[in-house]
Amino acid sequence: MPFNPLRRRVIPVLLALALMLATALAPSLAPSLAPTQAQAGAPVIAAAADLQFAIEEIAATFEAETGMQVRLSLGSTGNFARQIREGAPFEIFMAADEQFIDDLHDEGLTRDAGDLYAIGRLVIMVPHGATLTPDPELNHLAEILAAGRIARFAIANPEHAPYGMRAREALITRGLWDDLQPFMVLGENVSQAAQFALSGNAEGGIIAWSLALAPQVAWRGSFALIPQDWHEPLRQRMVLLPGAGPVAEAFYAYMMQPAARAIMARYGFLLPGD
Repeated sequence: MPFNPLRRRVIPVLLALALMLATALAPSLAPSLAPTQAQAGAPVIAAAADLQFAIEEIAATFEAETGMQVRLSLGSTGNFARQIREGAPFEIFMAADEQFIDDLHDEGLTRDAGDLYAIGRLVIMVPHGATLTPDPELNHLAEILAAGRIARFAIANPEHAPYGMRAREALITRGLWDDLQPFMVLGENVSQAAQFALSGNAEGGIIAWSLALAPQVAWRGSFALIPQDWHEPLRQRMVLLPGAGPVAEAFYAYMMQPAARAIMARYGFLLPGD
């Protein structure tokens, strides 16, 4: 089915309740960002939440190979773009949607237009024991929705999180967006959406494939890839910001090297040149 660009109002029903229900997953999906003393002077990378586990591995291999450290700040792309406009001291911005970087570049807030580093994918993921069974065409989701057997379903907030934007597009394409509104719970970013989806108090949700593949998450449920042509591509771009120093420049270059690319591929990302 073709992508339908129709935009609808998002109703974040029961979000406060979902925040409490998700605490069981918080240790694995929301790592502490407090810097150690050794990291205090390290450059800060603003990285989209879908990168959580991949970028942690890459930062560790970068340090092991070069002796240089970076600090990671994980969150939604839209919120990071706003913070950069407000003067946040990030040195690299790794977005989940290149449009945000294009806009910042047009405003003169980046060094250049940046580089495409990956293309992401969406999955429907459900916790073990859930009523919902994941399938690529979302047929079972449609079935239990029609039967009134769904209580909550999670995605990232499509107002500022690219994975939420694409999840909304996929649900519109499948014809489920409107009917899901009373049951929708929105995560601040895709990592939080995964917390909600796998809390055991939701039937599931649509999250990043890169998170579903992470060992810290994979054991909690099962998933199915959603067709790429149901939504606009998740073209992920990174860029150096004006205050970037030598360590940030080195890490930026490292993202294009075989070691980093191998890690990204292992987490399901399609890579430039492949």
